[in-house]
Amino acid sequence: QVQLVESGGGLVQLGGSLRLSCAASGTSVRNNPVGWYRQAPGKQREWVGSINATGSSHYRDAVKGRFTISRDNAQNTVYLQMNSLKPEDTAVYYCHTVSNRGSTWYEHWGQGTQVTVSS
Repeated sequence: QVQLVESGGGLVQLGGSLRLSCAASGTSVRNNPVGWYRQAPGKQREWVGSINATGSSHYRDAVKGRFTISRDNAQNTVYLQMNSLKPEDTAVYYCHTVSNRGSTWYEHWGQGTQVTVSS
């Protein structure tokens, strides 16, 4: 059974930093893409960035240069380092991955972690 557990959220001031963690079990973060998403109150969930099996990462324009995704294969954990945080980064952050059994693919989401940036 695939499980993703996020941690590291909290309250931070404008310009501050946080590092979110996504600990995976039942799947390997080394072999499957892992994405970070966020959902602000009253808004749709949006993609923030992702890291693929080769280790390449991609980001939405709004966070480029401020957010960095990395992973620790030994810990089976993916991180989202967030710097220069802005109030508009306030949201619940989720990690996401996929797995397959034969030709059937499944999506997996963590429970989310709240990030609040105060001005």
